[in-house]
Amino acid sequence: KSGYVKVYSVSRSGEQLTLIIFKPGDIFPVSWAINSTKNEYFAETMTPSVLWRTSVEEFLGFISNKPKVLFELNRRIMERFLGLMRRIEYMVFGNAMDKVSSILLICAERFGEASRGKVIIDVGLTHNEIANLVGMSRETVSIEMKKLEKKGLIVYRGRRIVINNERRLRKESQPDFAK
Repeated sequence: KSGYVKVYSVSRSGEQLTLIIFKPGDIFPVSWAINSTKNEYFAETMTPSVLWRTSVEEFLGFISNKPKVLFELNRRIMERFLGLMRRIEYMVFGNAMDKVSSILLICAERFGEASRGKVIIDVGLTHNEIANLVGMSRETVSIEMKKLEKKGLIVYRGRRIVINNERRLRKESQPDFAK
């Protein structure tokens, strides 16, 4: 209903990889409900959150009798899937700047609010949380974020990240495979 929830995995060495951040209105874990898949991931609220909960039977009954709801659920799943595929490309082929820029753009698409030609990401992402999203160290993310700030592409307003020029940031995030 409200708030942001991250889903992540932890490596044997204790490193965290954030797989997705859910926003108000998102439905999860869909794989558990539809495929009876055991959830092997951790979920943690990032902000104060209110969640609704239902049984598998009630959820499946609800979506199976409502084609428009099922279509919308599938649309959202495909949107997430395509976002994850894009993240994988950047994680494999991109350099540090590509990875940081691309995750900021993904967050702008999912959580951003357009305001006077800028995009405000109001999730409150720390450098450590960005690092967990792109599989890098916090220190490297901090260096890349400072470079973006010096170029005038982003600024901070408290814990909010403001993208000053989305088009220029998109150009900055183009790794070799995308050119």
